[in-house]
Amino acid sequence: MICSLCPRNCRVSRDAPEHLGFCDAGLTPRVFRYGPHFGEEPPVTGEHGSGTVFCSHCTLRCLYCQNHPWSQSNRGEDIAVPRLTTIFKTLADQKCHNWNLVSPTPWLPQIREALAPLEDVRLPIVYNTSGYESRATLDEYADLIDVALCDLRYADNATARAASQAGDYVEASRAALTWFWQHLGPLQEDEEGIAKRGTIVRLLILPGCAGETEANLRWLAENIGTEIHVSLMAQYTPTHRALALPAWNRAITEDEYTRVVNTLEDLGFENGWIQDYTPAPDSVLLGADMPPGHGRVG
Repeated sequence: MICSLCPRNCRVSRDAPEHLGFCDAGLTPRVFRYGPHFGEEPPVTGEHGSGTVFCSHCTLRCLYCQNHPWSQSNRGEDIAVPRLTTIFKTLADQKCHNWNLVSPTPWLPQIREALAPLEDVRLPIVYNTSGYESRATLDEYADLIDVALCDLRYADNATARAASQAGDYVEASRAALTWFWQHLGPLQEDEEGIAKRGTIVRLLILPGCAGETEANLRWLAENIGTEIHVSLMAQYTPTHRALALPAWNRAITEDEYTRVVNTLEDLGFENGWIQDYTPAPDSVLLGADMPPGHGRVG
């Protein structure tokens, strides 16, 4: 398998362990954990939880990544495709509302193969992504995307390069989000309020980068429209390599939060959720979690 799944286009043979690409993924899917997850946006979580599969390996190297043990250190269990099929079937049997693929890009061929036998138990597939995607890959694997849960994290490639080792993130993520909107459109929910199709964009406010979040909101308003569901997130907590970097080893301030919320409201976004601002405890510099509660936009 010659890999060109993400924008890095490494063009390496995935069956040659000595020549793996940026994400270090081989041919056998690796999963860190799976199960019902209750921490997503309300239409994704629902009453019974989102059937989440946390994939190991990642196409980014975010210095503040809370998932770094499996996204960067590649911890997890190597799982043959039939076992992955069993995992998806188990999540459906547990009455999860969807299959939530977290950072699935390196494993898309294997995921498609694993889901093929499950046509009779098909759940909506949530494509949970950093936004660093190739449009060609999205075209090829469109059958694995019903609901896009897509980050829009940076508006300056210099920041993306320094924080995530992705100097083309802005162009890639905006192109991906445009693809999601063109192919999936606005969020569609069933009579119980569960997402069946559509697009949610997540904007995580990063310390010192409120202006970039505002720039992305303006880009959304001008290029996608204010109908899109926006999930504005204030939960940034320094961890991993960010703990040793003065620019990144703090939570966001209330001024940064208020500035972004005001911009979102001024631009006229009415669909989605705004995460509550919680003053950072003293322990935040040690990577303590912050509560993720959401309030509705509009």
